[in-house]
Amino acid sequence: MDHVVYLDAKARELENLINGNKSMIVRGAAGRKLPYGRVKEGDVLYFINNNSDGKIRARGVVRSVYDSGKLSVEESFEMIIRHQDRLQLPDRQFEKLAGKRYLVLIGLNDVEKLDPFRFDRSSFTNMDDWFPVGNVEKYIVNHLSKIA
Repeated sequence: MDHVVYLDAKARELENLINGNKSMIVRGAAGRKLPYGRVKEGDVLYFINNNSDGKIRARGVVRSVYDSGKLSVEESFEMIIRHQDRLQLPDRQFEKLAGKRYLVLIGLNDVEKLDPFRFDRSSFTNMDDWFPVGNVEKYIVNHLSKIA
């Protein structure tokens, strides 16, 4: 399964994944929302910055997934702190995510930069930052681009 994932441009998440400073991403919420329960080992994540650029710039393979049960505030903080060496969250992101009731921690392998291509999200009604797409090639705006 392919997923299109928006990353925090201000926190330089994409750059940190590509250069190897970061090897894990996290999503957190008060309830179970995407990608909770939808990501599996071996899935491919395609990354796009959340700065309205609209182009997928990298991809990585899911190495591990942890979907938490309902966490207390303390447990949520502990979970983020325990994985901070791989998450590399700046203070602003840490404060936003630590304390959430549900966390999804996704470890990555083989993160690689791609020739940028545009993702057509018009088929999706949700305004979220995570799109399980099946096969990403169906949503490339200009089909002249091919993924290796």
